[in-house]
Amino acid sequence: MNDRYGRNDRVAGLLRRELAVLIQRELKDPEVGFIGVSDVEVTRDLSLARVFVTMFDPEHSGRTLHALNRSAGWLRGRLGTLLHLRQIPELRFEHDDSVERGARIDRLLDERRTAESADGGGDG
Repeated sequence: MNDRYGRNDRVAGLLRRELAVLIQRELKDPEVGFIGVSDVEVTRDLSLARVFVTMFDPEHSGRTLHALNRSAGWLRGRLGTLLHLRQIPELRFEHDDSVERGARIDRLLDERRTAESADGGGDG
C-alpha cells in the first residue's frame, strides 16, 4: 500500500517538472502569462492530475487558467511522448494563490508595525 503512495508522489513530481518546462518552452499560447507550476496532485489510480499554478499577474488568472485547460490535451500528448508511463493522467489546472496570500499577510504585518511605531507602541 505504501508503494502506491510513493509511486503517486514520484509521478506527481515528474509531471510537475516536465509541465514546467513544456509550458515555459513549448506552449505558444499568448493567453498564458508568466506562471510557475507549484504543485501537482495525482489521484490514486493515476487517472487525474490537479496541476496548481502560481500566477505572477493575478489580474489575468482567469484567462490564463482557461488557456491552460484548453491546452491540457496538447500538453498531455507531449507528456506521452516524453515520459515512459503506461498512462498519462488527465490534466486539470488550478490557481495556487499562496504567493498572493503570503504577500497580503506581509503587507498587513508591515502596516501593523508602521501603525505601532507611529503610536509609540515600542517597548522603550
